[in-house]
Amino acid sequence: MKKIYFSALVLLLTFIDASAQQEPQYTQYMYNLNVINPAYAGFKENLSFGLLYRKQWVDIEDSPTTMTFSGSSPVGKNVGIGLNVISDKIGPSESTIVNADFSYTLNLGDAHKLAFGLKAGATILDVNFANVINTLPDAGDNAFSENISKTNPNLGAGLFFSAEKYYVSFAVPNMIQSTYLEINQGGEASTYGEADIQYYLSGGYVFDLTPSLKFKPAFLTKLVTGAPLQLDLTANFMFNEKFVLGAAWRWDAAVSGLAGFQVNENWMIGYA
Repeated sequence: MKKIYFSALVLLLTFIDASAQQEPQYTQYMYNLNVINPAYAGFKENLSFGLLYRKQWVDIEDSPTTMTFSGSSPVGKNVGIGLNVISDKIGPSESTIVNADFSYTLNLGDAHKLAFGLKAGATILDVNFANVINTLPDAGDNAFSENISKTNPNLGAGLFFSAEKYYVSFAVPNMIQSTYLEINQGGEASTYGEADIQYYLSGGYVFDLTPSLKFKPAFLTKLVTGAPLQLDLTANFMFNEKFVLGAAWRWDAAVSGLAGFQVNENWMIGYA
């Protein structure tokens, strides 16, 4: 029964485009901005890399698992480049997203900068129904008779405005609406799996409460057609430029705890 229930849940999350989450979620989104926004590429003014592993519903087999690699670097005075690779698995489906980023930054004076970014790449989707077909009420349903293997192009854009104490980010990681699953029934094709356009607005501020304590609130808003507005609010405290503790609230969904440790000038590790 547990396997049947989860299989049904997986299929609903993966293929019903009315309300399903289509992009991976990140609790520590403030450290993964270049995955969402290409304008962030090269912002740190040096070569930087990020690795992320996320496991949802850890006690359930084949639950959502996300692994992300991102890297970016400035090239010249105002140009940045980046690379992002995302592996996202849920049940029988696995998607791999590979994107290259390009950014150009305008220096507006007084530490104010405005960056424009473009993102291009591809999403590769593979769905293997072999492990779930026997759990369906109708094992002969032609909707699940063939595995899915499809590659669709990605094209995204973003803006990133920053100052000494705050930033505002707006991005559309993929502006191409793609179809992954069409089923022919009675001579008519019905679309069940689509990647809709998603819009991200985020920002953050740094308050110096004392010489050794900083308060770093942030927010992330995600809007996609056919799904409720998603809002993340985060409050982090940094102690002695070393330790980070905080909490996050996802509207009508979750409360999270966050922690981080600045190992040295070049390395930081975090957990949520």
